[in-house]
Amino acid sequence: MRKTLGFAGVAAVTVLGSAVALAQECEPNARWGADDELGAANHVDSEQVLAAVQLVKKGETHPLGIIVDSTTPAFPPRTLALQIIQPGQQAGQTLDGFGYPASYNDDIAQLWFGIGPQIDGLSHFGMDNLYYNCNNAADFAATTGATKLGIEKIPPLVGRGVLIDMAEYRDKDHLDGGESFNAEDIQQAAEQQGVEIREGDVVLFHTGWIQHVLESDPTTFGSTEPGITVDAAEWLAGQNVMAVGADTWGLEAVPPAEGDGAFYGHVVLLRDNGIYILENMNTGRLAEENVTEFMFTLGQARVRGAVQMMINPVAMW
Repeated sequence: MRKTLGFAGVAAVTVLGSAVALAQECEPNARWGADDELGAANHVDSEQVLAAVQLVKKGETHPLGIIVDSTTPAFPPRTLALQIIQPGQQAGQTLDGFGYPASYNDDIAQLWFGIGPQIDGLSHFGMDNLYYNCNNAADFAATTGATKLGIEKIPPLVGRGVLIDMAEYRDKDHLDGGESFNAEDIQQAAEQQGVEIREGDVVLFHTGWIQHVLESDPTTFGSTEPGITVDAAEWLAGQNVMAVGADTWGLEAVPPAEGDGAFYGHVVLLRDNGIYILENMNTGRLAEENVTEFMFTLGQARVRGAVQMMINPVAMW
């Protein structure tokens, strides 16, 4: 049976903290323009790609995506079901017309794209029906797919990746559920670990949540999580990064830090700044080998109108 967010997790994500201002005037993106649909993906240019390539010194590669199946904890009501079939090959038949007795397997999946390792696109999360660059859901969120801000618009994301090990910073194997870290924590951890955050970076946080909790206690994994505060999201946005991710399923702490709205960091990053969010990133090996700087590359499936996508980015160093 699929393990989803427990009662405590659901309660935590349905109540907004009093500190969140719900009434806001929307302002188009001043840097990329009122018609922009790419947000921080605009950072990707030949200069950024060539600089990222220079980070590959050892020829090592690591998949940042975790393996998913029907039991992977996911935000409710998301599910995944997979069937392997052999079309036209019932009862042991083989296929004619190939010049030999051909046979093959095919797969059919019914799934939500927001399961396991994923990228949140700019049409995924907003506030009061307003999304990145003041796009109103009524104007683009068709039931057959988003007509603006779709996943298919995102170019290959290539750039400098950096890892900040928050578990090491707190001197523990993994942070606890609901344990948050703010802008000051991030800056201190980065300084201690010799990490410099630069414009256009992909910033990943290692909390140990996947490495130490996912398999041993999937119920806890999916019902709570450590993560960033709203203050941290605002500070990261101020660094003009391209994407922010972590080895957790939702990036922000659940339950949220006192005074924070649940998942309001999504609003700050996606809606207000066009910065992509990467969830369930497999950062364990990077942390174990002290890889704090690497080339990050991602080419997601380009399903027209999708608002998020299951991914497997690659770290190279």
